[in-house]
Formats: sequence, C-alpha cells, structure tokens
Amino acid sequence: MLLQNAAVESPAERPIRLVVRNDELHRTRLTVFFRIFLALPVLLWVVLRGIAAFVVGFVNWLAVLVQGEVPDSLHDFVASYIRYSTQVSAYVFLAADPYPWFRCQDDYPIDVEIARPKRQGRWGGFFRLFLAVPALLLTTALGGGFSSGSSSPSLSASSGSEDSLWWNLTPAVGAGAAAAVLVWFYAVALGRAPRGLRDLVAFALGYGAQAGGYLLLVTPRYPSSDPALAEPYAMLPEHPVRAVVTDDLARPRLTVLFRLFLAIPHFVWIVLWTIAVAAIWIVACITALVLGRLPTPLHRFFAAYVRYATHLVAFVCLIGRRFPGFTGREGSYGIDLVIAPPERQHRLTILFRTVLALPAFFVGSALGGVALVIAFLAWWYALVTARMPEGMRNLGVACLRYSGQTYAYALFVTGRYPYAVPVLREREPEPIDHRVLHLQPIPGDAF
Repeated sequence: MLLQNAAVESPAERPIRLVVRNDELHRTRLTVFFRIFLALPVLLWVVLRGIAAFVVGFVNWLAVLVQGEVPDSLHDFVASYIRYSTQVSAYVFLAADPYPWFRCQDDYPIDVEIARPKRQGRWGGFFRLFLAVPALLLTTALGGGFSSGSSSPSLSASSGSEDSLWWNLTPAVGAGAAAAVLVWFYAVALGRAPRGLRDLVAFALGYGAQAGGYLLLVTPRYPSSDPALAEPYAMLPEHPVRAVVTDDLARPRLTVLFRLFLAIPHFVWIVLWTIAVAAIWIVACITALVLGRLPTPLHRFFAAYVRYATHLVAFVCLIGRRFPGFTGREGSYGIDLVIAPPERQHRLTILFRTVLALPAFFVGSALGGVALVIAFLAWWYALVTARMPEGMRNLGVACLRYSGQTYAYALFVTGRYPYAVPVLREREPEPIDHRVLHLQPIPGDAF
C-alpha cells in the first residue's frame, strides 16, 4: 500500500489505545465450539456493569459542566468498564482465547490502555451525546460496540440500484461480527484464527473502546478511525492486488452536494460492463481450468473492471475526490489498485472459486456497510469543511482494497485469497540490537 502526503498520528498519542499483547492465534476447538454459551455469564456481568457505567457517565457529564473535569474515581470506574467489556468482546469475537472471568486482567491478550483524566471543554461536554452520534454509527458498522460485547446490529440500508455497482453495501452484521463468524468456522476446523480476520476484529474493538470513552466523558478526544492505529499489532502481507493513494483530502462542496447525480453516467456504464463480465466469466473459468491461469487479454479486461469499480465506489462514497474515468486504467485515479500480471493458479481452487469466494464476499459486504456509513458521515462533514476526514478516508481505502481483492479472486485475476487486515502500510521493521544478537544462541534448525 502506497500512502502519500499523509501525516499519520502515532497510536501512542491517543488517550485510548488498543493493546494486542501477543500474536498467539491458537484457539481451543472445544471452547470455540461452545464460545457463546461459555460467554453468557460474563456477558450478563458486562450488561450489569454497563448500567452502572452509564449512570456514572451521566455523573461525569454533570462534573464536566460544573468543574470542567471528571473526578479520578469516576474516571477509573468507567475506564475499568471499557477495558473489561473490550476483553469480553475479544473473547466472544474470538480475537482472544483465554476466558476473561469477571474482572479486568492486566495480562489479557486484547486490552485497552486509557490515559489519566484531563480537563474538558464544557461546551464539548454539554453536547457530547450529539457529537458522539457519528462515532457510534461507525462503531455499529464496524461491529465493535463497547457496551455489550456481543454482535452489534449493523446499520440497515436499502441497496436499491447500488447492487449494480458491483459491490453490495448492505451488511447483515458489522464487520467485526462478520469476521468473528468466519473465525468460528475456521478455528473449529483448524484450531487457529486467521491473522487478517483477528486483526480486523481487534481494530473494530479498538474503535468501539474509543467511542465508548468519548461518549462517557473518559476523554475529550474524538475517536480516530485511521487504520494506522492497527499498525502496532497488524501486518500487511504482499498481495497481487494493492491499493495506492495519491489523492488529497480536499472535497469541493459543489461536487459533494451533487455527487450521486454526477455519478449517474457511471451507474449506467458499470451495469453494461457488469453484464459483459458476467457473460465472459464462464469462458474465463473454462480457459483458466485448461491453462492453469487467466489468459492475458481476459486478465487485462477483468483487472480494468475491478479498478474501474473501485474508482467509482471511491467517488460515490467521497473516498476519492475527482470524477473518475470510464476505462479503469491504472494510475488514472487518486484511489487506485495496482494489480499484478497473470499468475499460475491451482486448478482445484479455480473449479470451486465461486464457493471459496463466498466467505470473502460475506466480509466484503460488511466492510461495504462501513464504506456506506463513511459516505454518509463524510457528506455532511465535507459540506461544512470542504475536506474529507483523513481517518475515514484511509479506512474507506482499506474497505475498497478488500473488496477489490475479493472480486479479483472471484474473477480469476489472482489466486491469492483476500486479506482483511485493516492497515494501509507495512509495519516498520524493529531495529536490530547487534550487541544482543551476538549473545543469542543459534537455533539448531536455523539452516
């Protein structure tokens, strides 16, 4: 992922930070199979603690109005609730394996670090419930609600003609909950969680913790949806379909106001192109089975289609600024996909590609709901400020990248399965301490 002209805030600067203490992906099959039943006692305890936390949150609101800050004892009570509900959510969503029991555990694999209380503006405190609505909408779409630890119901939206836009933007569940469903099946079968889906769930929980802390006046800092917050624990692997961002954050108000009307010619064109792709798909499948890869002309045709659809959805959802072209040419839009040349693929996966792609479409649909919420929130924000929030733009790019990878996989453009990790850049390599390196014994299987 190439991300240009972005001043990314360090995750350590956030007052509420998600912490992933280890990369252990092993899951005990028996506890996974009965996970929701095992979690019922702690879920009930979360609900009871949540009632108390919301009462204390109201007291926090009064305290901010009167003295401009929250007392330490009240801050600690609500912070403890947010930490505990995040740990329970991590257990329910299979982002962590140890049982959370009935109190915060300082060594739990998925945890939240919360800074000490600071002074807050009285006007910001007075309108806190109203100001928190956008963050709560995005929390619902991500499926990382802080209050129950169970699957958050997703925003419902009628897809209507948007179905013809190659991407279904109507999820049945939030992205984190959708990922957890797939992790359940994967873990029951293999005894481990997929890294990308685990990281997606963790990101959703982290944003939910931020939103909860802001709503309950633990912090005056507005939640950030920037995928950079996941960089300390998530890894971005090499993939034949990569996202490239060369766009800026300016959004002219006039084009924002009439964005859907401007996109009408593209809606017609994508329908016609989709019909052509559907007609050619069976030919592509047979050819790929014979050759073990997609022929170059078909690869170019499908790759251009996937890029064009990405450009169009980026424009409609305000993730991209400029009016897109109609050809899907690489490098022609500020939110773009770089797609590798044709590669050999396993014929067995080609034969069952439609079935194999269903889980990816399930997650992609949920991430489409995230993009839809981003579009709704960004529309209002851009009308007022003529800019797109950077965090939401970057999260939208991550959603588009996953969808592009999914359709590239379904159309035989690549044999590599989509990867749901919610980061845009590779993790910076840790510096090597050569003094320590010399003292380490060489393992017997190093060669």
